Amino acid sequence: VQLQASGGGLVQARGSLRLSCAASGSIFSFYHMGWYRQAPGKERELVAAITTGSTTDYTDSVKGRFTISRDNAKNTVYLQMNSLKPEDTAVYYCNETHIRTWTNYWGKGTLVTVSS
Repeated sequence: VQLQASGGGLVQARGSLRLSCAASGSIFSFYHMGWYRQAPGKERELVAAITTGSTTDYTDSVKGRFTISRDNAKNTVYLQMNSLKPEDTAVYYCNETHIRTWTNYWGKGTLVTVSS
């Protein structure tokens, strides 16, 4: 199983970025998907999640600014990030968790840097 995240970069505050995570080697539609982030000196936190049925959930700090979505035909999960703030600066990781076994996999992160 491989998860390949992309789309990170440097953006000014109030800007937007769209992260993508392409999965291979697994039956994508059998997995809940999540985006996590880890800022320097902080623990990794769940940012947004989407179930196999496309129910979504967000951490409070990104509600109304970030949108998670999935395209099962493309085996890809997205994170649209709008109105970015410097405190959103972190390495962002995607995760997939099997709906029955709870086996989960991590991709390599993509760095998002928001300048003030």
